[in-house]
Amino acid sequence: MIFTLKIWRQKNAADKGGLVTYKVEDISADSSFFEMLDILNQQLIAQGVDPVAFDHDCREGICGTCSLYINGRPHGPLKGVTTCQLHMRSFRNGETIFVEPWRCGAFPVIKDLIVDRSAFDKIIQSGGYVSVNSGGIPDANTIPVPKPDSDAAFDAAACIGCGACVASCPNASAMLFVSSKVSHLALLPQGRVEAERRVQKMVSTMDSLGFGNCSNTYACEAECPKEISVVNIARMNREYLAAKIFAEKEKQISFSL
Repeated sequence: MIFTLKIWRQKNAADKGGLVTYKVEDISADSSFFEMLDILNQQLIAQGVDPVAFDHDCREGICGTCSLYINGRPHGPLKGVTTCQLHMRSFRNGETIFVEPWRCGAFPVIKDLIVDRSAFDKIIQSGGYVSVNSGGIPDANTIPVPKPDSDAAFDAAACIGCGACVASCPNASAMLFVSSKVSHLALLPQGRVEAERRVQKMVSTMDSLGFGNCSNTYACEAECPKEISVVNIARMNREYLAAKIFAEKEKQISFSL
């Protein structure tokens, strides 16, 4: 197969950047998108040209680092797959493919197709964990969890933090990412202890980092490679509202005392 690639090249965060056209030939239909980029980079290295920088790690749809816009869609044309799981048979022979990094102020471009997604790390550090002592592994496993709750928590925990939700949202909202982390802990007894503090801290950190608000376009759910449901956003909103009301009541009680 033959493809014309229009790839975003940007030397660093201060560089203006722009699309550069390349042509690749003899690409197997069974090659993954990253294998195709590997072939392109081998050609560029042989020509003495700086290879295209792109982020990757596991190439198994788990790590969430493969953050690319492909023809205007996060992770490409298929539903429920990451970029590393995308194969060239998903494109027409001779097709022109546009490849760009995520577009979000909270995800500044580092180089070419690599963006800085440390904003997600800061959100997790603010509260996306369980710090209470729930005992050892045998003790934790003896805590009964209703099947519907465990299933919902497992589905929410499938989020790999790739940022496709932010990239697809017209407001660059991180609500689907944050809500999936809030949900999978809030649904489990080990996470309920810190639920109120967690949701307030994570939402506050999300807002401070410059992510937009959710306007219910459902684009995040449509483009999420793990098909995380927007039901989690509704659950997070309930958790946040309940936490704010509880905090206000506590404040009134302490004032009256």
